[in-house]
Amino acid sequence: MSGPLLEVRDLHVHFPISRSFPFAPKRTLKAVQGVSLTLNQGECLSIVGESGCGKSTTALTIMGLQEPTSGEILFKGKPLTGPNAPARKDRARIAQMVFQDPYASLNPRQTIGRMLSSQLALHGIASGSDANHRVAEMLTRVGLTPDHANRFPHEFSGGQRQRIGIARALMLDPKILVLDEPVSALDVSIQAQVINLLMDLQETLKLSYIMISHDLSVVEHVSDRVAVMYFGRVVEEGHWHSIFSRPTHPYTRRLIGSVPDPDAVLTGARPVPDAEHLPSDAIFFPDLSHPADPHVEDAPSHLVPIGPDHRVRLAK
Repeated sequence: MSGPLLEVRDLHVHFPISRSFPFAPKRTLKAVQGVSLTLNQGECLSIVGESGCGKSTTALTIMGLQEPTSGEILFKGKPLTGPNAPARKDRARIAQMVFQDPYASLNPRQTIGRMLSSQLALHGIASGSDANHRVAEMLTRVGLTPDHANRFPHEFSGGQRQRIGIARALMLDPKILVLDEPVSALDVSIQAQVINLLMDLQETLKLSYIMISHDLSVVEHVSDRVAVMYFGRVVEEGHWHSIFSRPTHPYTRRLIGSVPDPDAVLTGARPVPDAEHLPSDAIFFPDLSHPADPHVEDAPSHLVPIGPDHRVRLAK
Protein backbone atom coordinates (compact mmCIF):
# COMPACT_ATOMS: atom_id res chain seq x y z
CA MET A 1 0.00 0.00 0.00
CA SER A 2 1.33 3.42 -0.93
CA GLY A 3 0.76 6.33 1.41
CA PRO A 4 -0.24 6.34 5.08
CA LEU A 5 -2.95 4.09 6.46
CA LEU A 6 -4.65 6.95 8.31
CA GLU A 7 -4.38 10.71 7.82
CA VAL A 8 -5.67 13.49 10.03
CA ARG A 9 -5.62 16.84 8.24
CA ASP A 10 -6.01 20.18 10.02
CA LEU A 11 -8.47 18.81 12.57
CA HIS A 12 -10.43 21.29 14.70
CA VAL A 13 -12.86 20.37 17.48
CA HIS A 14 -14.66 23.19 19.30
CA PHE A 15 -17.18 23.05 22.14
CA PRO A 16 -19.57 25.86 23.11
CA ILE A 17 -19.30 26.96 26.73
CA SER A 18 -22.56 27.45 28.61
CA ARG A 19 -23.34 31.07 29.40
CA SER A 20 -23.15 32.07 33.06
CA PHE A 21 -26.14 34.39 32.52
CA PRO A 22 -28.53 34.92 29.56
CA PHE A 23 -26.86 37.94 27.96
CA ALA A 24 -23.28 36.84 28.46
CA PRO A 25 -21.17 36.68 25.27
CA LYS A 26 -20.84 33.32 23.58
CA ARG A 27 -17.62 31.48 24.34
CA THR A 28 -16.01 28.49 22.69
CA LEU A 29 -13.53 25.96 24.01
CA LYS A 30 -11.10 25.08 21.23
CA ALA A 31 -10.11 21.61 22.35
CA VAL A 32 -8.28 20.65 19.14
CA GLN A 33 -6.75 23.26 16.87
CA GLY A 34 -5.25 22.31 13.53
CA VAL A 35 -3.96 18.82 14.37
CA SER A 36 -2.43 16.89 11.47
CA LEU A 37 -1.15 13.33 11.94
CA THR A 38 -0.31 10.27 9.88
CA LEU A 39 -0.38 6.62 10.88
CA ASN A 40 1.46 4.09 8.73
CA GLN A 41 0.71 0.40 8.39
CA GLY A 42 1.97 -1.65 11.32
CA GLU A 43 3.28 1.22 13.45
CA CYS A 44 2.38 2.66 16.83
CA LEU A 45 1.83 6.41 17.00
CA SER A 46 1.63 7.74 20.55
CA ILE A 47 -0.05 11.05 21.37
CA VAL A 48 1.24 12.46 24.64
CA GLY A 49 0.59 15.52 26.75
CA GLU A 50 -0.84 16.56 30.08
CA SER A 51 -4.55 16.32 30.92
CA GLY A 52 -6.66 18.75 28.93
CA CYS A 53 -4.30 19.03 25.98
CA GLY A 54 -6.83 17.53 23.54
CA LYS A 55 -5.31 14.11 22.96
CA SER A 56 -8.40 12.12 24.01
CA THR A 57 -10.69 14.42 22.01
CA THR A 58 -8.50 13.77 18.98
CA ALA A 59 -8.79 10.03 19.55
CA LEU A 60 -12.58 10.15 19.97
CA THR A 61 -12.88 12.15 16.75
CA ILE A 62 -10.78 9.62 14.87
CA MET A 63 -13.11 6.92 16.20
CA GLY A 64 -16.19 8.82 15.03
CA LEU A 65 -17.45 9.27 18.60
CA GLN A 66 -17.01 13.05 18.34
CA GLU A 67 -17.92 15.21 15.34
CA PRO A 68 -15.11 17.46 14.10
CA THR A 69 -15.71 21.19 13.68
CA SER A 70 -13.53 21.14 10.58
CA GLY A 71 -10.74 19.15 9.01
CA GLU A 72 -10.46 15.73 7.40
CA ILE A 73 -9.77 12.17 8.52
CA LEU A 74 -8.90 9.68 5.78
CA PHE A 75 -8.40 5.93 5.79
CA LYS A 76 -6.34 4.68 2.84
CA GLY A 77 -7.07 7.98 1.13
CA LYS A 78 -10.85 7.74 1.57
CA PRO A 79 -12.68 10.17 3.89
CA LEU A 80 -14.01 9.00 7.24
CA THR A 81 -15.73 12.36 7.82
CA GLY A 82 -18.04 14.51 5.75
CA PRO A 83 -20.86 13.63 3.33
CA ASN A 84 -18.98 10.71 1.77
CA ALA A 85 -18.01 9.12 5.08
CA PRO A 86 -18.89 5.46 5.68
CA ALA A 87 -21.69 4.56 8.09
CA ARG A 88 -20.70 4.09 11.73
CA LYS A 89 -21.34 0.36 11.39
CA ASP A 90 -18.79 0.13 8.57
CA ARG A 91 -16.36 2.40 10.39
CA ALA A 92 -16.36 -0.01 13.33
CA ARG A 93 -14.55 -2.53 11.13
CA ILE A 94 -11.78 -0.03 10.42
CA ALA A 95 -10.92 1.15 13.95
CA GLN A 96 -11.76 -0.04 17.45
CA MET A 97 -10.96 1.43 20.85
CA VAL A 98 -9.52 -0.01 24.05
CA PHE A 99 -10.66 2.18 26.92
CA GLN A 100 -8.82 3.31 30.02
CA ASP A 101 -11.14 1.78 32.61
CA PRO A 102 -11.65 -1.89 31.72
CA TYR A 103 -14.57 -2.38 34.11
CA ALA A 104 -16.56 0.71 33.11
CA SER A 105 -16.28 -0.26 29.44
CA LEU A 106 -17.90 -3.67 29.99
CA ASN A 107 -21.61 -4.39 30.45
CA PRO A 108 -22.00 -5.88 33.96
CA ARG A 109 -25.30 -7.56 32.98
CA GLN A 110 -23.88 -9.62 30.12
CA THR A 111 -21.53 -12.55 30.07
CA ILE A 112 -18.24 -12.09 28.27
CA GLY A 113 -19.29 -14.53 25.56
CA ARG A 114 -22.48 -12.63 24.82
CA MET A 115 -20.64 -9.28 24.66
CA LEU A 116 -18.11 -10.60 22.20
CA SER A 117 -20.44 -12.64 20.03
CA SER A 118 -23.06 -9.89 19.70
CA GLN A 119 -20.68 -7.89 17.52
CA LEU A 120 -20.34 -10.78 15.11
CA ALA A 121 -24.12 -11.14 14.82
CA LEU A 122 -24.64 -7.38 14.39
CA HIS A 123 -22.22 -7.25 11.47
CA GLY A 124 -23.42 -10.50 9.93
CA ILE A 125 -20.05 -12.20 10.38
CA ALA A 126 -21.03 -15.26 12.41
CA SER A 127 -23.68 -16.60 14.76
CA GLY A 128 -24.45 -19.66 16.84
CA SER A 129 -21.66 -22.21 17.13
CA ASP A 130 -19.44 -20.33 14.66
CA ALA A 131 -19.60 -17.22 16.83
CA ASN A 132 -18.91 -19.23 19.98
CA HIS A 133 -15.88 -20.82 18.34
CA ARG A 134 -14.57 -17.41 17.34
CA VAL A 135 -15.09 -16.05 20.85
CA ALA A 136 -13.18 -18.99 22.35
CA GLU A 137 -10.38 -18.47 19.87
CA MET A 138 -10.12 -14.76 20.67
CA LEU A 139 -10.13 -15.31 24.43
CA THR A 140 -7.29 -17.78 24.03
CA ARG A 141 -5.39 -15.30 21.88
CA VAL A 142 -5.45 -12.66 24.63
CA GLY A 143 -4.33 -15.07 27.34
CA LEU A 144 -7.66 -16.20 28.78
CA THR A 145 -9.49 -19.53 28.45
CA PRO A 146 -12.68 -20.43 26.53
CA ASP A 147 -14.64 -21.13 29.73
CA HIS A 148 -14.23 -17.45 30.69
CA ALA A 149 -16.95 -16.72 28.12
CA ASN A 150 -19.58 -17.87 30.65
CA ARG A 151 -18.53 -15.44 33.36
CA PHE A 152 -19.52 -11.85 34.14
CA PRO A 153 -17.12 -8.85 34.31
CA HIS A 154 -17.13 -8.67 38.13
CA GLU A 155 -15.59 -12.14 38.29
CA PHE A 156 -12.32 -10.96 36.74
CA SER A 157 -9.31 -8.98 37.90
CA GLY A 158 -8.40 -5.64 36.37
CA GLY A 159 -5.78 -7.15 34.08
CA GLN A 160 -8.18 -9.84 32.89
CA ARG A 161 -10.86 -7.25 32.18
CA GLN A 162 -8.46 -5.28 30.03
CA ARG A 163 -7.63 -8.46 28.12
CA ILE A 164 -11.37 -8.87 27.55
CA GLY A 165 -11.53 -5.28 26.32
CA ILE A 166 -8.73 -6.03 23.87
CA ALA A 167 -10.50 -9.20 22.72
CA ARG A 168 -13.70 -7.25 22.12
CA ALA A 169 -11.82 -4.65 20.09
CA LEU A 170 -10.33 -7.38 17.90
CA MET A 171 -13.53 -9.32 17.17
CA LEU A 172 -14.24 -7.44 13.92
CA ASP A 173 -10.65 -7.69 12.64
CA PRO A 174 -10.04 -3.92 12.61
CA LYS A 175 -6.97 -2.40 11.00
CA ILE A 176 -6.44 0.19 13.73
CA LEU A 177 -6.68 0.07 17.52
CA VAL A 178 -6.98 3.33 19.45
CA LEU A 179 -5.56 2.70 22.93
CA ASP A 180 -6.72 5.29 25.45
CA GLU A 181 -4.40 4.96 28.46
CA PRO A 182 -4.68 1.15 28.20
CA VAL A 183 -2.63 0.33 31.31
CA SER A 184 -2.97 3.39 33.55
CA ALA A 185 -5.74 1.77 35.64
CA LEU A 186 -3.76 -1.43 36.20
CA ASP A 187 -1.27 -2.48 38.86
CA VAL A 188 2.34 -1.95 37.88
CA SER A 189 2.97 -5.70 37.94
CA ILE A 190 0.17 -6.23 35.38
CA GLN A 191 1.01 -3.31 33.10
CA ALA A 192 4.00 -5.02 31.52
CA GLN A 193 1.95 -8.14 30.75
CA VAL A 194 -0.75 -6.14 28.93
CA ILE A 195 1.82 -4.07 27.04
CA ASN A 196 3.65 -7.22 25.92
CA LEU A 197 0.32 -8.71 24.82
CA LEU A 198 -0.44 -5.61 22.74
CA MET A 199 2.97 -5.74 21.09
CA ASP A 200 2.59 -9.44 20.29
CA LEU A 201 -0.85 -8.86 18.80
CA GLN A 202 0.44 -5.97 16.74
CA GLU A 203 3.10 -8.14 15.17
CA THR A 204 0.90 -11.21 14.72
CA LEU A 205 -2.19 -9.45 13.34
CA LYS A 206 -0.36 -6.62 11.52
CA LEU A 207 -2.23 -3.99 13.52
CA SER A 208 -1.61 -0.25 13.67
CA TYR A 209 -1.94 1.52 17.01
CA ILE A 210 -2.75 5.05 18.13
CA MET A 211 -1.86 5.21 21.81
CA ILE A 212 -3.02 7.99 24.10
CA SER A 213 -0.83 8.15 27.17
CA HIS A 214 0.81 10.32 29.78
CA ASP A 215 3.16 7.53 30.89
CA LEU A 216 6.33 8.32 28.97
CA SER A 217 8.05 5.10 30.04
CA VAL A 218 5.30 3.10 28.29
CA VAL A 219 5.39 5.42 25.28
CA GLU A 220 9.15 5.05 24.90
CA HIS A 221 8.83 1.27 25.07
CA VAL A 222 6.10 0.68 22.50
CA SER A 223 6.07 3.64 20.11
CA ASP A 224 7.44 4.05 16.61
CA ARG A 225 6.55 7.75 16.48
CA VAL A 226 5.41 10.28 19.07
CA ALA A 227 3.24 13.40 18.75
CA VAL A 228 3.37 15.89 21.63
CA MET A 229 0.21 17.95 22.15
CA TYR A 230 -0.18 21.18 24.08
CA PHE A 231 -3.36 23.29 24.23
CA GLY A 232 -4.95 21.46 21.32
CA ARG A 233 -1.97 21.63 18.99
CA VAL A 234 0.82 19.24 18.05
CA VAL A 235 4.00 21.06 19.02
CA GLU A 236 6.52 18.30 18.21
CA GLU A 237 6.31 15.04 16.28
CA GLY A 238 8.76 12.44 15.10
CA HIS A 239 10.50 9.13 15.67
CA TRP A 240 10.42 8.14 19.34
CA HIS A 241 14.21 8.02 19.67
CA SER A 242 14.60 11.49 18.21
CA ILE A 243 11.91 12.92 20.48
CA PHE A 244 13.34 11.40 23.65
CA SER A 245 17.01 11.94 22.86
CA ARG A 246 16.70 15.41 21.31
CA PRO A 247 13.52 17.13 22.53
CA THR A 248 13.45 20.54 20.91
CA HIS A 249 10.23 22.28 21.86
CA PRO A 250 10.25 23.86 25.34
CA TYR A 251 7.12 21.97 26.35
CA THR A 252 8.53 18.63 25.17
CA ARG A 253 11.67 19.22 27.21
CA ARG A 254 9.63 19.99 30.31
CA LEU A 255 7.30 17.05 29.74
CA ILE A 256 10.23 14.65 29.53
CA GLY A 257 11.89 16.47 32.41
CA SER A 258 8.81 15.91 34.57
CA VAL A 259 9.41 12.15 34.66
CA PRO A 260 10.58 11.24 38.20
CA ASP A 261 14.36 11.13 38.21
CA PRO A 262 16.63 10.84 41.27
CA ASP A 263 19.10 13.12 39.46
CA ALA A 264 16.46 15.74 38.56
CA VAL A 265 18.16 18.37 40.71
CA LEU A 266 21.42 17.80 38.89
CA THR A 267 19.89 17.79 35.41
CA GLY A 268 17.88 20.95 36.04
CA ALA A 269 14.51 19.40 35.19
CA ARG A 270 11.55 21.71 35.73
CA PRO A 271 7.88 20.89 36.34
CA VAL A 272 5.36 20.89 33.51
CA PRO A 273 3.52 24.25 33.30
CA ASP A 274 -0.23 24.41 33.69
CA ALA A 275 -2.80 26.39 31.74
CA GLU A 276 -3.06 29.18 34.30
CA HIS A 277 0.63 29.65 34.99
CA LEU A 278 2.50 29.48 31.71
CA PRO A 279 6.18 30.37 31.98
CA SER A 280 7.35 33.63 30.45
CA ASP A 281 9.77 31.79 28.12
CA ALA A 282 7.13 29.43 26.69
CA ILE A 283 7.73 29.90 22.97
CA PHE A 284 4.86 27.77 21.81
CA PHE A 285 3.43 30.16 19.23
CA PRO A 286 4.60 33.48 17.74
CA ASP A 287 2.97 35.75 20.32
CA LEU A 288 2.83 33.56 23.39
CA SER A 289 4.62 36.25 25.31
CA HIS A 290 1.11 36.79 26.72
CA PRO A 291 0.69 33.71 28.93
CA ALA A 292 -2.91 34.57 29.81
CA ASP A 293 -4.07 33.73 26.29
CA PRO A 294 -2.39 30.58 24.96
CA HIS A 295 -5.10 30.05 22.31
CA VAL A 296 -3.71 32.60 19.86
CA GLU A 297 -5.42 32.82 16.51
CA ASP A 298 -2.38 33.44 14.31
CA ALA A 299 -0.32 30.44 15.41
CA PRO A 300 1.39 28.65 12.49
CA SER A 301 -0.53 25.59 11.34
CA HIS A 302 2.53 23.58 10.33
CA LEU A 303 5.56 21.99 11.92
CA VAL A 304 9.09 22.76 10.80
CA PRO A 305 11.32 19.78 9.88
CA ILE A 306 14.51 19.66 11.94
CA GLY A 307 15.61 16.13 10.98
CA PRO A 308 14.77 13.09 8.84
CA ASP A 309 11.75 12.22 10.99
CA HIS A 310 11.46 15.06 13.46
CA ARG A 311 9.27 18.17 13.24
CA VAL A 312 8.64 20.97 15.72
CA ARG A 313 6.49 24.06 16.02
CA LEU A 314 8.70 27.04 16.80
CA ALA A 315 8.22 30.76 17.05
CA LYS A 316 8.88 32.81 13.92
